[in-house]
Amino acid sequence: MGCFISKDPKKPSKKTILEKPFMDIRKLYILGEKLGEGQFGITRKCVERSTDTTYACKTILKKNLKKEEDEQAVKREIRIMKHLSGQPNIVEFKCAYEDKNAVHIVMEFCGGGELFKKIEALSDAGKFYSEKDAVEIIRPIVNVVKNCHFMGVMHRDLKPENFLLSSNGEDAVLKAIDFGCSVFIEEGEVYQNRVGSAYYVAPEVLKGKYGKEADIWSAGIILYILLCGKPPYEAETEEELLKEVLRDQIDYKSKPWPSISVKAQHLVKKMLTKNPKERFSAADVLEHPWMKDGEASDKPIDGVVLSRLKEFRHMNKFKKVALKVSAANLSEEEIKGLKTLFTNIDTDKSGTITLQELKTGLTRLGSKLTKSEVEELMKAADVDGNGTIDIDEFISATMHRYKLDRDDHLYKLFQHFDKDNDGHITKEELEMAMKEYGVKDEGSIKEIITEVDTDNDGRINFDEFRTMMRSDSSLLPQGELLPVN
Repeated sequence: MGCFISKDPKKPSKKTILEKPFMDIRKLYILGEKLGEGQFGITRKCVERSTDTTYACKTILKKNLKKEEDEQAVKREIRIMKHLSGQPNIVEFKCAYEDKNAVHIVMEFCGGGELFKKIEALSDAGKFYSEKDAVEIIRPIVNVVKNCHFMGVMHRDLKPENFLLSSNGEDAVLKAIDFGCSVFIEEGEVYQNRVGSAYYVAPEVLKGKYGKEADIWSAGIILYILLCGKPPYEAETEEELLKEVLRDQIDYKSKPWPSISVKAQHLVKKMLTKNPKERFSAADVLEHPWMKDGEASDKPIDGVVLSRLKEFRHMNKFKKVALKVSAANLSEEEIKGLKTLFTNIDTDKSGTITLQELKTGLTRLGSKLTKSEVEELMKAADVDGNGTIDIDEFISATMHRYKLDRDDHLYKLFQHFDKDNDGHITKEELEMAMKEYGVKDEGSIKEIITEVDTDNDGRINFDEFRTMMRSDSSLLPQGELLPVN
């Protein structure tokens, strides 16, 4: 069962952070034991009453959100989790709720515990991860970084505590959590806020001038710890530690470094290069011989972009047009990540994605498709049929169904097509809309009317339109999405 969506949404009486009605989470979930605690609140185990499914619930107390900036960070965290939804090594977002005291983020429960605790236990016992163990752990971590960067997100707080194992089993998957410090990024944008954790923070972050390369430094520190059991910097206080990060050279001479392979040392040094311009990218790390020589290999997994394109392929043409209209009205904040992803696939910077660029982009995201399969996806996303995918088409095909859960937003979208405001979309109005967006197939219009018009009056009313837009549960958002004013 998905998130609760009110059939008769009412505006909350007080200003809310998520701009939607308050919901008593205890009516939907049984809140259990505490799993962890952070700056703004706690994370607890919870069980959904209707399905008996176990999740984790991060409760952010409003009293701890002192500034408008803090509230914006909460909204951004939720948007980023939705944007990244479907990635195999990222904890899955389910829903966000709000009551008068807190915002609650419900997400996938990972029962295997923190990576940090496993590393700590080995370190206390005087043991180190083998190089094979280190490869198997660092590869999914760097894969998270690669996918985040490709989709326009910088994590900014990568550390072992922010990676959980999905279960206690041997086949447990490593999952990234806590996107509270994360931001949407654009190529060439420089960031100044000092965020992150002392042991893992990159030197350029401390200098107040950095970009996405800072995530690679943090991943490099994790690899350093995996190989030798301790971080490269140690000090009595955090202030002294940060000074060490800025001035000290990293130790590669003490035990056990002399016994660590040359390839492993080379990779760590490339990830921990102090000049971010000379530092390896995530793709460089994954292509490094030490990573590729390991016995463990990543099976290609259909990523979020591919799965959304596949979903889009099966929609009728009117629904595709409606989503394109919806995409064109999203805020800059909501589409920032998708715009970066579009730019990363549009390698010739022409403003459109060609068939070859789509194939190359999907390959970089880990998908192995035949030429004919990519052609099918291309045809599906190319709503106007001109042979390329423009930014609006791309966003409408890959967005996580923004605004489909809110009746007021759907009604506004319905009114875009109901030109005479009589409460119905007629065959003539549908033809007009399809021509406006370059869809000229008369047969498809007849098929749409037949498919959507459940009361057989030859027109589409709002209830029928809403049913069409929400018809496939796999296309609905996994949680109530933030409205756009």
